[in-house]
Amino acid sequence: MRASYASLGRAHKRLGNKIGYAAKLDRLKYVTDLNSTITDGIVEMAEREYNLGGASAKGGAAAVNNGDLARVRDALRHFVRDWSAEGTGERETTFAPILEVLKAIPPSERAKMSVLVPGCGLGRLAWEISELGLDTTANELSYFMILAFRFLVSSENTTMTNEHAVRPYAHWFSHQRSNDTLFRKVTFPDVVPRLSSKLKLVEGDFLKLDCPERTKSSGRGYAWNKQSSADNQHDTVGYDYIVTLFFIDTSPNVLLTMEHIYDLLKPGGAWINLGPLLWTSGGQTKLELSLGEVLAAAREIGFIDDPSIERRSIECEYTSDPLAMMRWTYKAEFWTMRKPI
Repeated sequence: MRASYASLGRAHKRLGNKIGYAAKLDRLKYVTDLNSTITDGIVEMAEREYNLGGASAKGGAAAVNNGDLARVRDALRHFVRDWSAEGTGERETTFAPILEVLKAIPPSERAKMSVLVPGCGLGRLAWEISELGLDTTANELSYFMILAFRFLVSSENTTMTNEHAVRPYAHWFSHQRSNDTLFRKVTFPDVVPRLSSKLKLVEGDFLKLDCPERTKSSGRGYAWNKQSSADNQHDTVGYDYIVTLFFIDTSPNVLLTMEHIYDLLKPGGAWINLGPLLWTSGGQTKLELSLGEVLAAAREIGFIDDPSIERRSIECEYTSDPLAMMRWTYKAEFWTMRKPI
């Protein structure tokens, strides 16, 4: 951005300086350094928890590309969406339909039920579900998200509410009303989450997950056990609920994803989905279905509609800047389907 500004003619640079554009670039550098307080903390935590032995310091600067940078920025914005007061409205719109279904379960029955949340991102929805008393497994593939989530749940890094601050919108100058809103600070978390007996994190590809066994987690707070023999069939129960929020359209093969959701559910279990169909799997998407085709495919796989819960469209945003001049609104689809008993 400095190089682009420097390429202007003398008269336009003089005008830019007069309206404060050069100072604006200096401010961008300053708040980027402030954001690095968070990213450096995540790196240090990762070295410690994954026993990397100071790899970042020894290896020097890592080779990164624009895609990596975009994922770091995305993680910073998810701190706002998932764990700040500023993100409350966005969370309430997207979480409420899902939580309403789960809140309808009698509290006395919740402790007996298990929920899987694949593509959990920074884990707020999974945490909210676990707070209802359901045995919740959060699953995530991206280590940009996994490390940011572990930073939040680490008692060494996050000890109280609003302990951290980020300037999440500073890198994108478009659609901004003022520099103060562009560079504003957002504090997080609004609550202090922890992994627990009710909230486990499983790192890795959703498509490689198997049905869980009734075992206790240990070590770093999660366990994942494959069905090993016919002897433990009674322990391998599958999930009562699988919740997908802005998830299925990230799959290169949505048919395979829906089949795996079906396989992981116990008979009578429910698939709760809310999200759009933005097919953006890095150019690897094998097929791009319409909503009608997704629903038809789900029924062909074996799912049946849950007549007690209305399928409907929900207007919502995702990691948006509420003070910007442009807002991107999805008409996301919400449904609950069940695996027959």
